[in-house]
Amino acid sequence: MLIVAERINATRKRIGAALAERDAKLIVKEAKNQAAAGAAFIDINAGADPAKETEDLVWMTRAVQGAVETPLCFDSASPEALSAALDVHSRFLASKSDGRKIMINSINGEKSRLDGILPLVVKYEAEVVALAMDEAGMPTTAADRVAKVSAILEAAAAVGVPSARIYADPCIQPVSTDQTQARAVIDAIRELRAKFPELNYICGLSNVSFGLPQRRLLNRTFLVLLMGAGLNAAVLDPTEPGMMSAILAAEALLGQDEWCMQYITASRDGKLDDA
Repeated sequence: MLIVAERINATRKRIGAALAERDAKLIVKEAKNQAAAGAAFIDINAGADPAKETEDLVWMTRAVQGAVETPLCFDSASPEALSAALDVHSRFLASKSDGRKIMINSINGEKSRLDGILPLVVKYEAEVVALAMDEAGMPTTAADRVAKVSAILEAAAAVGVPSARIYADPCIQPVSTDQTQARAVIDAIRELRAKFPELNYICGLSNVSFGLPQRRLLNRTFLVLLMGAGLNAAVLDPTEPGMMSAILAAEALLGQDEWCMQYITASRDGKLDDA
């Protein structure tokens, strides 16, 4: 399971304040904590103030890129902000002869988003999150999600982006407002996995529990169900109690952890919550 760590997001009060005050120490601490917890990518989002997003994302990039060796995921809908931050980061990686991957979060089926961001995916040979939505809005059924992802894959293939670098996001919606949505996402991942086995599958996990009590319990449980359906990546908080333990247990039970060695090692190291 590939973890994209979500905590460095300017819409969070502490991160937004740190960004406004240029408090690199707090931002770096968040990055290091998430890397130590098992993140494969550190997501950075500076979109709280669209008027300053380019400047803020560049600052955030400079603050984080030298603090951890974990690859970065650039989270923005703005081609301008992404282009500026990716230019800074790519020059940093070149100066270090660093082979780290880059991820962009995200594209969707809207023509303006595809036209603005796909060229950056090509230029920087980036991994990319593809949201199952377009001009018509959010999907509601499994079939709708499959159709929207299929259209994005066609557009990506036309400019030479291979499916193996794409992470399809079925766009989780809260079950508090529509109880069919969790089932629709599970079904969509299964159908997409059968149709596009080379594609990666990711989700913004916490959306499912919005408006409900004990959100962490719902998030962890849903993640395990999604892993069983074929999910192999998630945008989440790896420092959340119980989250990484649930992932390790699910990988062991799904046959994704040879001889259960990662699970056993984590237990020996006291990293499982029930230990």
